[in-house]
Parts: sequence; C-alpha cells; structure tokens
Amino acid sequence: MGNTPEIRFKGFTDDWEQRKLGEVAQEFKSGNSLKADEIDITGDYPVYGGNGLRGYTSTYNHDGEYALIGRQGALCGNMNYSAGKAYFTEHAVVVKADENNDTRFLYYMLDTMNLGQYSDQSAQPGLAVNKLVKLENSFPKKEEQQQMGAYFRSLDHLITLHQRKCDEVKSLKKYMLQKMFPQNEQKVPEIRFEGFTEAWEQRKLGEVTQCLDSERVPINSEEREKIPGEIPYYGAGNIQGYINKFLFDEELVLLLEDGDAFDDFRTKEIAQYICGKTWVNNHAHVLRPLGDAYFLYVTLSHKDIRNWVQLAGASRKKLVQKSMLNIELFMPHIIEQKKIGQYFSNLDHLITLHQQKCEELKKIKKFMLQKMFV
Repeated sequence: MGNTPEIRFKGFTDDWEQRKLGEVAQEFKSGNSLKADEIDITGDYPVYGGNGLRGYTSTYNHDGEYALIGRQGALCGNMNYSAGKAYFTEHAVVVKADENNDTRFLYYMLDTMNLGQYSDQSAQPGLAVNKLVKLENSFPKKEEQQQMGAYFRSLDHLITLHQRKCDEVKSLKKYMLQKMFPQNEQKVPEIRFEGFTEAWEQRKLGEVTQCLDSERVPINSEEREKIPGEIPYYGAGNIQGYINKFLFDEELVLLLEDGDAFDDFRTKEIAQYICGKTWVNNHAHVLRPLGDAYFLYVTLSHKDIRNWVQLAGASRKKLVQKSMLNIELFMPHIIEQKKIGQYFSNLDHLITLHQQKCEELKKIKKFMLQKMFV
C-alpha cells in the first residue's frame, strides 16, 4: 500500500506508489567531459557541472528539460534544472523522466531527498549513479506530478523575479552613490536634483554631528538573555540581539569603532542608520546628525576612512573618537541633504521589500515541499 502526502491538490485521492528512481527515468547518467578552455563567460549554450552553471560553450549535448544532480565537490547532491539546449559535464548526473512521469516533479522530489547524504566519504565527495538509481521514493500519477511541478515552478519564478528586482535596485543604488556624491576631491556631484547648483562644503564629522558615545552601555550576552524583548541591541557589525530596554529613541547614525570592515568598505557598510528605541554597545560610535540623518548614513556607509583608523595592539584596528570627529566630508545644503537622503531611503526600502518577499516565498516553498511530498 502506498503513502500519501499531508497536502494535495483537490481531486487527487489515489495512493502514491513506491518506486526506484531508476524505474521512473528514461535517462539517469553522468554527463560528458569538457575541457576547461572550451568554457567561457559567454557563448551559445550553458554548461552545467557539479555545482551548477559553469559558463557557456559553442556546442551542446542535451536538448530538452532535465533535472541535474551535482555528483562531485563541496555541493555534492545539489539540484539544478535545465530547459533547452545545454552541455552537461561529467560532474553532473542527468535525469529525465520517462513518459509516465514528469521531469519537473522529479527535480523537486530529488531536492527533498538530501542526496548529498549518499556520497562516499572520501577527500572528494561523490555520488555514484548505480547507487542513486536504486533509491526509492513514493510517486503519484503523472497528472498530479504535473500540477505539483507547475506549482513549485511558479514559486521559483516569483522568487527569481523578486531577487532580480532586488539586484536591479542594488545596482541602481551603487551607480547613484557614485554619481550623486562628489568624487576625486570634486566639490559638486555629477548628478543633482533640479535647482541645486551650489558647491558642497568640506566639513569635519564633528562639525555636523553630536557625538553620544558617552551614553553607550555594553551588556554581555549572558545578561542580555535575562532581559529578552523586541528592542534591537547594536554592536560593531549590526544587530547583536534583542532586549527589553533602550538607551536611544531617535534617528541616529552608528559608525564602526573597531573590526576588519574598514578595509572592506566597498562591499561592507561601516555605518548604520537607526531609528526608534535602540540600545548600542561600545563597539560603534553613536552620532546625532545636525543635518539629515539618512544622508549622513549614506555618506559614511561605504566611505574610505582608513586614514583615520589606528592599530590597537598587534593587528586590531580601531577608530578612536578624536580621529573619528576629524573625518572630512563634503556636505551640501540641508535641503539638498534631505532630498538625497529620501531618495536613497526609498531605494533601500525597495531592496528590503524584495528581500522580505524572497524570504517569505522561500519559507512557503520549504513548507510546501515538506507537506506535498511523502
């Protein structure tokens, strides 16, 4: 007697049948070898290997819809899906359902099976095809498989759509950060809002902020566990936890005081914008902007301040308060600050919305994969 999943589409009541993977596939084998110099970043056909897309090449060895299992390497057992003409290397196991089963359903089913657990425990983990084909699972009729495959495909499409939108907004933000702030000691940016023509003034950070470092209070993790709550507790990198007390309740900018991110300022933010009830420890400088808070945050978030950073000990880098207050910035009039701050606040809001939607959809997909498969 077969099994049935907890959640099913309306109209399906038949038991699922236990089958070996090799019994439901017309193709279940490794791909073909391809020389590294035949793979490029552009080309006519995608090349899939053990860890997914490797690049492109001028020829193909498969045409159609296929589920791909990574059979070697750190991501052994990972799943990919290919539709159309493509080249699959020997590091991928190529799977295509037979006429009584659906390849896309098979792809999602295989993804739930944690195939990496069946790899040999050598220095280079690998999956053997002759072992995989003997694995068993429960299968519904093809019509139910097709509906399930289409459902999860639609979820993946939405996830990809929001991720793409998120990446587009991030790219726009990166571009506008370069264009809307003066570069190379220039006093005006390349792109400005209409009506603003005055040169930006060079100011020291201590002239445009009030430093609130003396109000910071560190709480160790053991003590924080005794006061759980919903108020964010900030440290050097970001939120370190949540407690039920607060020190600040306003718009502020936090600037990294110590750590390694000073050297990674191009890819990691060294400043944070906080608003509302918060608690901050002694690993981030607390600044109350005299102008627009979000403008200051954007100004500092990826700024190269290494000239003001000192070594504390053998290798630990630290931005002491005196040096921090002497950091030089170019600042426009407060009205222009507010416009720029609002513009980047809107971009960050869009990025957050798309990221949240992606996470929600991923959680739904994970839940439904658990409930719709046996």
